[in-house]
Amino acid sequence: MAKQFDVAVIGAGAAGMMCAAVAAQQGKRVVLIDHAAKLAEKIRISGGGRCNFTNINATPQNFLSENPHFCKSALSRYTPQDFLALVKKYRIGYHEKHKGQQFCNESAEQIIDMLKDECAAGGVHWRMPCKIDNVVQQDDGSFVLQTDSGDIETASIVIATGGLSIPKIGATDFAYRIAKQFGLAMVEPRPALVPLTFDPASWAPFAELSGIALEVDVETGSLKGRKATGARFREDLLFTHRGLSGPAILQISSYWLPGEPIVINLLPEVDVAQTLIEGKGTLKKQLGNIVAQWLPQRLADCLLATNGLAPDARIADMPDAQLRKLGQAINAWSIVPNGSEGYRKAEVTRGGIDTRELSQQTMMVNKVPGLYFIGESVDVTGWLGGYNFQWAWASGVAAGIALQ
Repeated sequence: MAKQFDVAVIGAGAAGMMCAAVAAQQGKRVVLIDHAAKLAEKIRISGGGRCNFTNINATPQNFLSENPHFCKSALSRYTPQDFLALVKKYRIGYHEKHKGQQFCNESAEQIIDMLKDECAAGGVHWRMPCKIDNVVQQDDGSFVLQTDSGDIETASIVIATGGLSIPKIGATDFAYRIAKQFGLAMVEPRPALVPLTFDPASWAPFAELSGIALEVDVETGSLKGRKATGARFREDLLFTHRGLSGPAILQISSYWLPGEPIVINLLPEVDVAQTLIEGKGTLKKQLGNIVAQWLPQRLADCLLATNGLAPDARIADMPDAQLRKLGQAINAWSIVPNGSEGYRKAEVTRGGIDTRELSQQTMMVNKVPGLYFIGESVDVTGWLGGYNFQWAWASGVAAGIALQ
């Protein structure tokens, strides 16, 4: 016999648990379904196991979407302060690490336990592990979920199954399959917050720099005009054997388009060409020693070698054009990635359900009453640093409240 519920939330991650808890505490009969045996693995591994659960500075400007206005409503109604109030209520110790990022003092498990307790407070029913084979809409608008543990009948469905990032912890295209089934438009999904890779032959001179980290400015795309598609970040860069990683690259990867260059300023505080040209009379050291004062030795040696400059050259004897070329290589190093490390290493998925299909107030599909999409499945992607969790909480609450 099919079970009767007001709401079935599919996907027991950050957005799904939040939504289920809010709806259930308002008196709805809620079932929360997940195909995984282990709960909220993405919360568990986030922030090095300490869960960067929000960013105190979160605003709509910290999110990418084909419709940048869509996220404003949910984010304004459930703020980082609202989530911090919940964390404080559960007496979870936390601290700010960097640029507004909030982390648990102890463990991400505390956030999972908090959300489980919030679900329990509303009497949420659990089905885990439970695989959904089919979603059928009835003539009266209600839904039947055909699962490996029997049919579930429900008035509304909330899809909170995330994107394609990190398949080894259970990511699937379930949300996109449901969107296709109901004829919803999609924004092409692609990996975001992901390390970038380069053609092995052209990267060969830099492969030996693996392990070097430094703070840089990185940019890509156009930064001009009202419809600017690019971005610039000042964050740490990490050289790897295959390419570049670190917060600077993860941030810019969400904006990078295949075939486009990224431009890195390895020394944001120094105009290298100007300093060297003006210092011809006063800087007595050899070129290699001067550059090594500014940058890690291995990186300095590599940049000189790849630009055909001798480390023992005296800058007083060098033409200005050569110093400008070196300045360009350090202050505006332009390189074209050949791709990324893909969903295997991507922290989130850019793209997803086209927001024009959804109500920004309720997250419900405009043309399918009773069907909702929240969290990462939707075309709203946050910056690195707790922003994607804030979208999960805010979109989950928006849908949870709307399920009246």
